[in-house]
Amino acid sequence: MNLLHVIPSLNPKGGGPMEGLIQMAHVHKKNGVHVEVVCFDEPGDVHLQGLPVVPHPLGKGMMTYGYNPRLVPWLKDNIHRFDAVVINGVWQYHAFGTWRALKNSGKPYFVYTHGMLDPWFKHAYPLKHLKKWLYWPWADYRVLRDAKAVLFTCEEEKLLAPKSFWLYKVNPRVVKYGAATPPQDSDRVRELFLNSFPILRGKKSLLFLSRIHEKKGCDLLIEAFARIAGLDEDVRLVMAGPDQHGLVEGLKAQAECLGIADRIVWTGMLRGDMKWGAFYASELFVLPSHQENFGIAVAEALGCGVPTLISNKVNIWREIEEDGAGLVGNDDVADTEANLRRWVEMSFTEKQKMMKQARATFKERYTVEQMTHSMLSTIKDCVA
Repeated sequence: MNLLHVIPSLNPKGGGPMEGLIQMAHVHKKNGVHVEVVCFDEPGDVHLQGLPVVPHPLGKGMMTYGYNPRLVPWLKDNIHRFDAVVINGVWQYHAFGTWRALKNSGKPYFVYTHGMLDPWFKHAYPLKHLKKWLYWPWADYRVLRDAKAVLFTCEEEKLLAPKSFWLYKVNPRVVKYGAATPPQDSDRVRELFLNSFPILRGKKSLLFLSRIHEKKGCDLLIEAFARIAGLDEDVRLVMAGPDQHGLVEGLKAQAECLGIADRIVWTGMLRGDMKWGAFYASELFVLPSHQENFGIAVAEALGCGVPTLISNKVNIWREIEEDGAGLVGNDDVADTEANLRRWVEMSFTEKQKMMKQARATFKERYTVEQMTHSMLSTIKDCVA
């Protein structure tokens, strides 16, 4: 099979959709599935090197919508080479442009929404939602309506999506999602990370690893951590991730006011062995997001045997809670504090049991091999 993915950018700073695409491509390559990607990166961008896919960077789009006049002609010239097309995300021109190019071609395409239809955005950004309504009937509604299938990464995401817009017509399919199996030489990558951040050696690290973004609940996490920091002087909060919106300085000021600035370590974005080392050097992964359709970092943490403390706005929270692989609460300070307190006060035996279950949950639910097989099976089934 020859697959084409369409995505605004392959820059890893964009988070889960890019990481998921790349991880699936590694498995596709082993199984003889050829994957190419058309994106709006610049041809010389460093992050396009060494990928398991053939990238076709068309250059930057225009305005915040990302209009790119090169997309439709490129697709019309090349679409005959592919068996199916996968659009990653909505609300930008890459999705509408693909629909324009394929609408009369007979070529099947699929849409991964990646949580972008979650009604949380409607309530968090009402003005943006009004703007989306202005072009919803003419653009994204058609993109979703004409897709062979709209792919959701869990049942919760599929159930939430129709609540965003009343004009909604799709063929929904839930496909498994997951992450790459972590490296097994945990001691090596842990030492690599601790050598870079020696202040964490011998400490009990609670790890936040994601984009520094307002929807991730970083501010409430810092507030909750301040309330439990006195329970154990060895507990540290590690904040790892790219700051794309200039929020870190304000968060550091918040920590300073709360008197815990010396208990938080800011690492910036971590990749490769440094990322895995951060997981293995931590005893709990924390993500109290206000909205998260899946959370690849959650699956990565589980794969490293690290239990997760997540909010019930992370759409796989039911599975985590059911398995006993972590702690779940509301996306507020009170519940985050309560679960942090619960973790710190847990016995060694209780923590070990949850760590063991974290690995089991990853193997049973969230491997990249399961994700890739699920997506391919769905594509073949819909095309047939």
